[in-house]
Amino acid sequence: MTLTHDPEFRVALARTDEDLRAAQRLRYDVFVEELGGGGPLVDHVQRLERDRFDPFFDHLILYDDAAGARVAGVYRMLPCEKAKEAGAFYSEDEYDIAPLKATGRRLLELGRSCVHVDYRGGRAMFHLWNGLAEYVADHDIDILFGVASFHGTDVDALAAPLSLLHHRHLAPEAMRVTARAPHAANMSLIAPDQIDRRSAMVQMPALIKAYLRLGGVVGEGAYIDHSFNTTDVCLIMDTSAMSERQRRIYGVTT
Repeated sequence: MTLTHDPEFRVALARTDEDLRAAQRLRYDVFVEELGGGGPLVDHVQRLERDRFDPFFDHLILYDDAAGARVAGVYRMLPCEKAKEAGAFYSEDEYDIAPLKATGRRLLELGRSCVHVDYRGGRAMFHLWNGLAEYVADHDIDILFGVASFHGTDVDALAAPLSLLHHRHLAPEAMRVTARAPHAANMSLIAPDQIDRRSAMVQMPALIKAYLRLGGVVGEGAYIDHSFNTTDVCLIMDTSAMSERQRRIYGVTT
């Protein structure tokens, strides 16, 4: 479907159960129907993609008020105090994040970011990023992190982008989380001088590109998530290291 109107975007945190269900419906459309994912708490009858962490996350929702408050995009965010209530960060099932915890700085885990197919390639992600920026500023966040996904579990088919991330965007050792066995996969699959950067960037999901533009880095190793049919990388961003140019691009403040 092609939009026949100019969107009127509004970003707000989910406040009610219906708000949360609206976010989970979009996640179902993207992660389950479009990408073939699943999970033990996915509700195929009501078309809701959900997990045990949802009650602890704050859910940022992008609405298009010109289309009757249609949900155009979502993001979920877990500050460290809520992670304590949940018993862990979501990413800890996939990555050892002890180095991030050891920094003693305020962490915010990001996840389940998606945009409705009708709004991709436009300004939707920009508005979500600005909503995230306000949340980061309001909660005095120092480090953002979370898993981002490539579609599919064939690591060899993703050799170029994974190798590019490993060789050019690996996190400094003090912040270098590592993928957990037995589903960890080596990302150094092509020698640095053999990588076709243009081809690698074509394969790179838009969300990962956005993090890289903001100075984001990745952890050691990818994680193969068979239930979601994805190959995950852990992205990390130190808000204090962001350049002024990057802050202007996305409207992020610290």
